[in-house]
Amino acid sequence: MMERVEHSRKKRVDHKKRKKWVLRISLFSLVAILIVGIYFVGTIWGALTKGHDSDQEKSKFRTQEVDINKDPFTVLFIGTDQFDTKAEAETYRTDVLMVAAVNPQKKTIKLVNIPRDTYAEIANTEGFKTKINSAAYWGKQKGINPIQNTRETVETLLYGVPIDYYVKINFKGFIDIVNAVGGIDVNVPMTFRISTFDRKVQFYKGPMHLSGEEALPYVRMRKEDPQGDHGRNKRQQEVINKILDKIVSFNSISNFSKITDAVGNNLSYSINPNEFLSLATIYKNTPKNKIETLTAKVEDKKVSGVWYSFMQESERKRISTTLKEVLGLPTTDNGEVDSENGSGENGQP
Repeated sequence: MMERVEHSRKKRVDHKKRKKWVLRISLFSLVAILIVGIYFVGTIWGALTKGHDSDQEKSKFRTQEVDINKDPFTVLFIGTDQFDTKAEAETYRTDVLMVAAVNPQKKTIKLVNIPRDTYAEIANTEGFKTKINSAAYWGKQKGINPIQNTRETVETLLYGVPIDYYVKINFKGFIDIVNAVGGIDVNVPMTFRISTFDRKVQFYKGPMHLSGEEALPYVRMRKEDPQGDHGRNKRQQEVINKILDKIVSFNSISNFSKITDAVGNNLSYSINPNEFLSLATIYKNTPKNKIETLTAKVEDKKVSGVWYSFMQESERKRISTTLKEVLGLPTTDNGEVDSENGSGENGQP
């Protein structure tokens, strides 16, 4: 009898000890998770906020700020022709200009590439016209923020389509981000070989997996493409979509610190970091068949020994009207914003 009582008592004591250890281990695990979580979030947040430009004001073609969670908005993607961030601060020209018009409610995205040699009226130069990729340079010459000058030049070219946000990345950032997501899979439209900076890269028609060092010449090549800028634009949009797919996917979480390092060092943007999650959700919820590419017809001509891409007026108006329809903005018959609805006046190159 005494043995049974002693055994029962011992079991109760052992059970209490086990409960204490389980509780201690649980508390320790919780604290460890919190510490790692705080470090992880802090690291990501620090990298994301490093490139945030909070000085950009709303477009002059907007009567009020847009709300990404409910309002249609635009993003101007700018790719610069620099590898070094310090050198870029001195002078740069845009290698890529792409406008995305996004309607979160209708789950629609329209993309348009603007060829870098597009002949356009440069903002704040009293009507001076030249290649649109020099807008940043002329902004610096006139004492105006280069991004703002590029933004205003694009708005004028597109007959008052407001540019709400921008994202700017240099060559180094592009390479780093592609590598951080583990490379991308593309469908190369033709076989070609291209010399780029310190190497020659061979591309074969069909599926290929590209590293960042390979993806950069892939999106920049145009002379070997029979479609010229049109083919180049299609490859750029393909690559951007592939990168976005990987960034918003669960599989990229393990590489997120690498991604944020690339972002922090080589990319700037006016989007509030608090809205990144909303942007990712909008992109994930937009069906692929509702992401449409608009192609502007341009005609390449040599003027005074310099090649320019001339966008037909009808094309400018067509693209302007299409983008404004996505944004829910009124237009007149000629594609310009209806100034009676509070969107301001247009300049015309």
